[in-house]
Amino acid sequence: IFMQARISKQWCDIGFQGDDPKTDFRGMGMLGLTNLLYFSKHYPREARQILVRSNNPKLGYSYAIVGINLTEMAYSLLKNGLLKIHFYNLVPGVPQLKDFHQVYCYLAYEFDKFWFEEKPESIMYFNQYREKFHDKVKRCLLDYDIVLALKSEKQ
Repeated sequence: IFMQARISKQWCDIGFQGDDPKTDFRGMGMLGLTNLLYFSKHYPREARQILVRSNNPKLGYSYAIVGINLTEMAYSLLKNGLLKIHFYNLVPGVPQLKDFHQVYCYLAYEFDKFWFEEKPESIMYFNQYREKFHDKVKRCLLDYDIVLALKSEKQ
């Protein structure tokens, strides 16, 4: 999708709430945008698949808004020290920003699977299911062998 302007109805097609995407970034700002772009660039097939699924008439959700929420979740996991074991198992040396982006990609992919498995009645229950997913991820992070990663098609 090529966007014609910063203010355009096209933004709604990829899950923003209105025709100006800046209003949706809230507290995640550039990090939220960077995560969305990283996922699209490094996992184009998965990102496209999830975008299509997010437009499901019954179980759909706002792709970009959920993505920004997942950035906040990943940041929260990082800030609370819950990603330490994951990074220790995966990253030789000091984790870099790309390693954080990889966690986001994992969350985006897994959240989509989780959402469709749970089959919520409507998007109005998003916060409830977001918390349920967050708890599931936190439980996974208690495993000392945990690695939250998708295999990249473009390295």
